[in-house]
Amino acid sequence: RADRDRYYYGMDIMFERHHDIINLLCLDAPALLPVLFDGLIWRSRIAENGQRRVNYYIKHLVVDQHGDFAKNVEWIRDHADPKIVV
Repeated sequence: RADRDRYYYGMDIMFERHHDIINLLCLDAPALLPVLFDGLIWRSRIAENGQRRVNYYIKHLVVDQHGDFAKNVEWIRDHADPKIVV
């Protein structure tokens, strides 16, 4: 669940508990990667002038829990599926 004032509910906990979830999905269930990535997007229900506000929650894909560069990008690269990157 998401709203404008809070981060996605449970997302921080999920990435803290399963810091290697991207790697696990790349290895065991690559078809679920787009589902996870789609879930990291908040879309406003209100459109103005044909445009809709969108927030992309990619913090955990780029930075790990220690503030270092996350291995998620490396795992996605190693998976070598151009559809995932685009």
